[in-house]
Amino acid sequence: MLPPLSPEEQRHAGAVAALIGAELREAEGWLSFERFMELALYAPGLGYYSAGAWKLGAGGDFVTAPELSDLFGRCVALQCAEVLRATGGEILELGAGSGRMAAAMLTALDGARALPDRYAILEVSADLAARQRERLAALAPHLRERVVWLERLPAAPLRGVIVANEVADALPCRRFTLRAGAVRELGVALGSGGAMLRDAEAPADPALARACAELIGASPGSLPEGYTSEVNLRVGPWIATLGECLERGAVLLCDYGLPRSHYYHPQRTGGTLRCHFRQRAHDDPYTNLGLQDITAWVDFTRVAEAAVSCGLEVRGFATQAAFLLALGLERQVAAAPDAVARARLAGEARRLIMPEEMGEAFKVMALARGYDAPLSGFALQDLRRSL
Repeated sequence: MLPPLSPEEQRHAGAVAALIGAELREAEGWLSFERFMELALYAPGLGYYSAGAWKLGAGGDFVTAPELSDLFGRCVALQCAEVLRATGGEILELGAGSGRMAAAMLTALDGARALPDRYAILEVSADLAARQRERLAALAPHLRERVVWLERLPAAPLRGVIVANEVADALPCRRFTLRAGAVRELGVALGSGGAMLRDAEAPADPALARACAELIGASPGSLPEGYTSEVNLRVGPWIATLGECLERGAVLLCDYGLPRSHYYHPQRTGGTLRCHFRQRAHDDPYTNLGLQDITAWVDFTRVAEAAVSCGLEVRGFATQAAFLLALGLERQVAAAPDAVARARLAGEARRLIMPEEMGEAFKVMALARGYDAPLSGFALQDLRRSL
């Protein structure tokens, strides 16, 4: 059972429901799940990522790797340093959360003598951007002065590294189900009395039908009647936009996801859609509107296809565990100043790399342009053939 809402939270959820209800009525009673997810997460002033609410860490709705431990940011920084030594330029972080990873990375890059010319943050949440400014204000002046916040992606292509940790999973996705061998789109309609939202089917349009035909063809077996899953058609344009931003260097994507043949497996009959509210994961996207995160796993085959289409090279694909271990996670734990700190870091490292925690579900992919040197984070594992 999910925790009850406060009166203020109830009012907020009601306002988001009213917004979605009004758009549903204008759309003759049906919206794609993609549009619903966009409103629930990003509606100005109301969506989960647009309104002010504490989302990260023990007191929030979910815990990301950078919030769990600075070990994550330090390892990513070492990979960035390797690229920056060859390309120079800057780091652009998309969706910087509380700013903890930015602080850890800048500190580690300073120690490695590989500071970027600037550390740019693109953040859609004004609330999170304020928290980032507060955290990063505590950095040493020579680090703090390198940080800038952007309202949009830079117009001129950059040299360096673009980092996106748990960003792709929050791109609004479409849902589908199989009925009598045909693809049906699973969207959103008003429930009885117009007070509740519910799943509602509609014929698949040509774009969704083509995408589903590709993924059904990649499945290792026949998908059963009623099979339900997601497909994210925004991944391609998003990767193309990132490609346009990169003159020379690498894009590092860290997220939970799978190659297509694993994602659309016959046994994964209900898809990967998940909601997160106060450290509880559940599968009802129509509750706590504007107050809970809504995500779906990443089809990394789609990411790779989009990258190749816009002239980027897939330079690495590995589990988070393999990536962090290749970058010296164990050495960082061993270098702790005392036994107490070492025990604490060892516990954090286990959560980052153990299969039952984040180690296997989360993957890291590197996309590059004009950079052909080895990437140390992928020295232990190469899963590109699985794509």
